[in-house]
Amino acid sequence: MTTENTTPARSRTAIDAAADEYTETLLALNPSLATTLGIPGHESEYQDFSPAGTAAFAAAARDALDKLSGLEPADASDVITLDAMRERLGLQLEFHESGWDAAELNNIASPAQDIRAIFDLMPTATPQDWEHIAGRAGNVPGAIEGYIASLRAAKDAGKVSAARQVRIVVEQAGKYAAEDGFFAKLAADATIDGKPLPAELQEKLDAGTAVARSAYADLAAFLEGELLPLAPEKDAVGRERYALASRTFLGATVDLEETYAWGVQELQRLIAEQERVAEQIKPGASIEEAKEILNNDPARQIKGTDALQAWMQELSDRAVADLADVHFDIPDVMKTLECKIAPTDEGGIYYTGPADDFSRPGRMWWSVPAGEDTFTTWAETTTVFHEGVPGHHLQVATAVYRRELLNNWRRNISWVSGHGEGWALYAEKLMLELGYLKDPGDHMGMLDMQRMRAARVVFDIGVHLELEIPEAWGSGTWTPEKGYDFLRANLPISEGQLKFEFTRYLGWPGQAPSYKVGQRLWEEIRTELEKRDGFELKAFHTDALNIGSVGLDTLRRALLG
Repeated sequence: MTTENTTPARSRTAIDAAADEYTETLLALNPSLATTLGIPGHESEYQDFSPAGTAAFAAAARDALDKLSGLEPADASDVITLDAMRERLGLQLEFHESGWDAAELNNIASPAQDIRAIFDLMPTATPQDWEHIAGRAGNVPGAIEGYIASLRAAKDAGKVSAARQVRIVVEQAGKYAAEDGFFAKLAADATIDGKPLPAELQEKLDAGTAVARSAYADLAAFLEGELLPLAPEKDAVGRERYALASRTFLGATVDLEETYAWGVQELQRLIAEQERVAEQIKPGASIEEAKEILNNDPARQIKGTDALQAWMQELSDRAVADLADVHFDIPDVMKTLECKIAPTDEGGIYYTGPADDFSRPGRMWWSVPAGEDTFTTWAETTTVFHEGVPGHHLQVATAVYRRELLNNWRRNISWVSGHGEGWALYAEKLMLELGYLKDPGDHMGMLDMQRMRAARVVFDIGVHLELEIPEAWGSGTWTPEKGYDFLRANLPISEGQLKFEFTRYLGWPGQAPSYKVGQRLWEEIRTELEKRDGFELKAFHTDALNIGSVGLDTLRRALLG
């Protein structure tokens, strides 16, 4: 595999050195981050999830900001780094000072899931790989103990996540601990080249996974017995906490009421566009009738997860081949993207980036809810573009690849949801613009996904700020129950996925709107640049992606000047 990077390297600066030093500190504090990046040395370890560990991350951020405060930018890249780090690390400290970093608990992105999920990225090809897995499994109890200590400290400070989130994590932890759960299967299915592990190594793995299961059982017991009785039934987090979360996920400050009103208008616009496409599928058909026609088309159906994985891979490979060197710069080393069925059944589709040296490629994962085995291509084509190319894979892998331009913090550490997810939604719409969604069914699928993201803006802001429901969707103030019916009407997903997503939005405030709001801000930047002489689309994409993932206010300043 070649890495034909011929871009001249810029000289390393004092600000680059400070950013890289902070990156090394983070890698020492968080060994799972090193595993995520494919950096060797801490394969069996976990971060300290206790209050002391949380304080250590905050101290590292303060120290980095102190070092940056005395430095002057040497070039335009330094200006971006300084802007981005001050914004990101400053928000991290605000979040720490709020006390909610110790209380993190939800159904998708908290230590309860992260402690388990790192195993998905650990290689399994050699005995040494399985030694690392056995060792890390054996360290799960320490990680869980630290996490429980943080949750307990936060509880004592009056900060407990909503009861709905506690209940779902009790359920998840129970599954991880079960005799047929993740860790049990990890040990039972362990092979090297299709052959059983050596007996001694299997014993280590069995022992490690056994204590991991026990630790998750302890977590479930703590949550149910100690945290749940104190957990509030109310899901809405209120304006102060929501505003901080919104800034964190966007890297920009937006007017929440204006954004809510825009979300309502955007939802109506997308529904009208779907009605137009439904007419193309069958004259006189409603949106629901058109989608039923698509669902019943045998040519658009996939049966079984093996067929789903193969279809994802073929479509992804074709997109890479078509777009490379035409609309995007895609070096050879970035052209491998693995499409995989996730080892969990919790719902959701997600992307994990490549290793720092690309020895592990970027991967698109599909977590299929239990019992689901029929899929429709018209509904999912745009998702492959979102997670793969030109979406997350192109975005994340470009940053990892551009070591001659970016310091390690901007290459591998900085990730802003509004930037990343906004780009992925921009990529979906771009594929329509470039002619890849000309088929009315695929176009309907793209509009379905865009409509879902617009509905999430309305639901997320509306429920957490307890705003008035738009007249078209009901009356009174938003509640989760009213919101569930609203989501069911606007999210084209199965009931199992809907329950997962509903719980996710309630427990991860501000994250879901960052997709559509991020897209809005990306498109505003492009529109401004298009007014300037010499605008060229491929150059815009290259310049933007070469910056890496930064807050959207930082991106605006970097691209518009």
